[in-house]
Amino acid sequence: MITTGEAIALGFQHYILALGTAVMIPTILVPLMGGDDNDKVRVIQTLLFVGGINTLLQTLFGTRLPTVMGGSYAFIIPIISIIHDSNLTRIIDDHHRFIQTMRAIQGAVIISSFVQILLGYSQLWGICSRIKIPYPLQWGAPIFYAGHSFSMIAAALVSLIESTAGYKAAARLASATPPPPYVLSRGIGTQGIGLLIDGLFGTSSGSTVSVENVGLLGATRVGSRRVIQISAGFMIFFSILGKFGALFASIPFTIFAAVYCVLFGLVGAVGLSFLQFTNMNSMRNKFISGVSLFLGLSVPQYLQQFTTSAQHGPAHTNAGWFNDYINTIFSSPPTVALIIAVFLDNTLDYKDAARDRGMPWWVKFHTFEGDSRNEEFYNLPFNLHRYFPPV
Repeated sequence: MITTGEAIALGFQHYILALGTAVMIPTILVPLMGGDDNDKVRVIQTLLFVGGINTLLQTLFGTRLPTVMGGSYAFIIPIISIIHDSNLTRIIDDHHRFIQTMRAIQGAVIISSFVQILLGYSQLWGICSRIKIPYPLQWGAPIFYAGHSFSMIAAALVSLIESTAGYKAAARLASATPPPPYVLSRGIGTQGIGLLIDGLFGTSSGSTVSVENVGLLGATRVGSRRVIQISAGFMIFFSILGKFGALFASIPFTIFAAVYCVLFGLVGAVGLSFLQFTNMNSMRNKFISGVSLFLGLSVPQYLQQFTTSAQHGPAHTNAGWFNDYINTIFSSPPTVALIIAVFLDNTLDYKDAARDRGMPWWVKFHTFEGDSRNEEFYNLPFNLHRYFPPV
């Protein structure tokens, strides 16, 4: 057990780490949308405020693993597409264009949130103000465009895949059992609710599991849910008191980048450690692992280089929503690696390779009752599991 003082100190560490992404995304996006410094501070405050709410939701009703919600880079591509929408760029007044763009992003995020909630719960049924409390629809009523919504749905699907990996890594670093499908669905559904809150409050981005905070969990070796709940409290508190939030937001990005190098590497190593349950002496497994890892890194890199030189993605048809959908999915390394690995693992000499694939080890984690420790790690608080029985 950790003391209250230790929990507060560790919670503050998680808050500072989440602050990097929360500040970085609005700093990039708001100027492109026509917003000024005041708009940027409002978006940062809103992102931190909603991030704190989403973190509490996830620790109480999701996977109950110590993961912190933050802006996902998967959402950047469709948001950039919305920013450059011809209907919005024709607006001459910069602030009016910023507000209209925020409303369009809100509408797209709200629509995509329903898809993620459905997927997740299908198994369950001087600039900044002194005190500023973000509130729903603060930018105005959302604007709904079908094309924007489809591209944002693609970002939500990518986020879903990356979050699933984050849940598994957090469980391993916290010395918990691998989360069964029921728990993963519960976490994804709760994350979908968080995405809906993002859309209602207008954070300029969606939310997903913060991989860097999962890495911090491994570095500190403290898997207390109380620590993450305290960090959520810091997010909400400092988002309301703008002067304090601006002070912490002034931390240089280079410091965050140096920390991310270590923490992302740690999480990547956790992912590779799952290969120990397979037979890596098998040429079949070596082939699948090598090809999926290589293409998972090289395909998104190709998309990035192509987009930089051609000013549009490889998918470039008259249907903008289709272009955003394809370009978003294949710009995510985890998503590309997953697609290739799943395809090869289920088509390449798979009938007699169950033991080599590590299937016997995973069988007991396919159901909630498969391991007696699951109840300790994943039961809902306040006896809510009585109304949402595991399957």
